[in-house]
Amino acid sequence: MKILLLSTYELGRPPFGLAEPAAWLRDAEAPHRHDVQLLDLSIDALDETAVRDADLVALYLPMHTATRLAASLLPRLRSLNPAAHLAAYGLYAPMNEPYLRQLGVRTVLGGEFEAGLLALAERLAQSLERNGPAPATGGPELESAQPEPRISTARQRFRVPDRTGLPPLDRYAKLVLPDGTERLAGYVEASRGCKHRCRHCPVVPVYDGRFRVVPPDVVIADVAQQVAAGARHVTFGDPDFLNGPKHAFAIIRALKAAFPDITYDVTIKISHLLDTPGAPALLKETGCLFVTSAAESVDDRVLARLLKGHTRAGFHHAVAICEEAGLPLAPTFVPFTPWTTLEGYLDLLRDVAALGIAERVAPVHLAIRLLLPSGSRLLDLDEVKSLAGPLDAQALCHPWRNPDARVDALQAELEALAQAAPDAPRRELFGRIWERAHTRAGLHDAPPPGPDAFRAAPAPRMSEPWYCCAEPTVAQREWI
Repeated sequence: MKILLLSTYELGRPPFGLAEPAAWLRDAEAPHRHDVQLLDLSIDALDETAVRDADLVALYLPMHTATRLAASLLPRLRSLNPAAHLAAYGLYAPMNEPYLRQLGVRTVLGGEFEAGLLALAERLAQSLERNGPAPATGGPELESAQPEPRISTARQRFRVPDRTGLPPLDRYAKLVLPDGTERLAGYVEASRGCKHRCRHCPVVPVYDGRFRVVPPDVVIADVAQQVAAGARHVTFGDPDFLNGPKHAFAIIRALKAAFPDITYDVTIKISHLLDTPGAPALLKETGCLFVTSAAESVDDRVLARLLKGHTRAGFHHAVAICEEAGLPLAPTFVPFTPWTTLEGYLDLLRDVAALGIAERVAPVHLAIRLLLPSGSRLLDLDEVKSLAGPLDAQALCHPWRNPDARVDALQAELEALAQAAPDAPRRELFGRIWERAHTRAGLHDAPPPGPDAFRAAPAPRMSEPWYCCAEPTVAQREWI
C-alpha cells in the first residue's frame, strides 16, 4: 500500500514525527509491505503525483501553526485524490478533531500515534485486498467509524527513525554561533509528553501529566545517522528534557562517549533546573551549548494562573545557576496575556535588562500573544471564560482581547517590528522594543537600556526561534 506522510511546519527542524512512523510502517511484516514516502512542505513543494498515487495520506500536526497550514491544504489533497484515506496525527490532531473531520480527515491519532498509524495501515491494506480501492467520497467520516484510539498514552517500543526521503540537513535550521558561523543541526526526541499540567500547555490535554521515554540506544542511533549526514549539533525536542532526570543523564553521557565533539541543546522547565542539583554543570560538561526554558512571565500572578511551577525569583535564580555553570539560559516568554498591563510589560523589559540577558532573548519572544486552543485548561478559569470568545474553528482558537486596548495595539506593533527585521542585531531590536513600549505607555522621555542590559555574552542559538503556546506570527499567518 502507498502511504504519504506529510509535515507542514516544525520550527525548521527535520521532523521526527515523519521519520519515526516511517520506520514502523516500512518495517511492517508481510504480507503488507508499505511503500512510504515522506514530504516536508516547510522545505519542498507539494508532490501532486505522490498525493494522487497514495492510498493513505497522513498529516503530522505537532503545533498550532502546522495545523493551520494543514487545514488550508486539506481541500487540495481531497481534490487531487478523493479516494485517499486522510489521517491527522500528533499533539494537535485530537484537539482539533471536529474541524479536521469536517475537512475530510477520517482518522485522528494523538499521543503515542505510531501503533495507531500502523494499525490503520494494516486495516486499509486488508480492505484493499478484499474490496479494492475505496469509493471516492472525499467527505467527512463519523468518529464512530475509527477503531484506532484517538489518544493513546500506552508505552510502545520505539524504533530507530527512518529518515530516508527527508531533505538534507543543510536545508533545515542551523546552529548559529556568536561569531556568526553556522553548524548543521540534527533533531532527536528522547521523550514525549510531560509530567506537569501547566494550564496553557498544549501537551496537557493529550498526555495529562504522563510522559513516555525513547530508549537511549534508539536516541544514540538516531544521532549517529544524523552525524553521518553532516550534523555537528543536535537539538533535543522533548517538551521537557528533565522530566526523567536519570533517563536524560544516561542519554547525554552516552552521547558524550559516542560523539565527544558533538554539541547539543535542550528545553528544560525553570523548576527542574532549580530542583535538579548539578544539572547545569553536567549539561555543560557533556556539550550542551544552551538551555531553552519557557519562563513565560515575570509576574507571579500570571505564573500562578498558568500553573508554571516557578516564581519570578525562581527564574532569576535559574539564570544565576546556569550562568555560574557557564551554560547560557535562553528564556522564552508569552508576554501578552489577558492580564498583561502596560506597566507589567515594561516590568518584563526592565527585568530582562537587569539580568543582563537582552542578547539571549529572541525579539519575537517579546511580542508573543497567548494562544487559547480548543481544550486549553485556561478555559477552566472563569476570568478567562469571561474574556474569551467562542472557538473560531478556522483559527483553531478562542479569540480574546485585553481589557486595555493599548496593550493589544502594542503587541501588534511589536510583532510587526520583530518580523520586519528578523536578522537585525538583537541589541538593536531590544532597544526599539524598549522605546516603543515606553512611548505607548506615555513615557516619551524614558532613557534607553544601558550597556548593562547586554552584559551576558551572546549565546549560540538556532537560526529559527523556538516558541510554543503562541498564536502564529504575522509571517506565519501569511503562509496560511
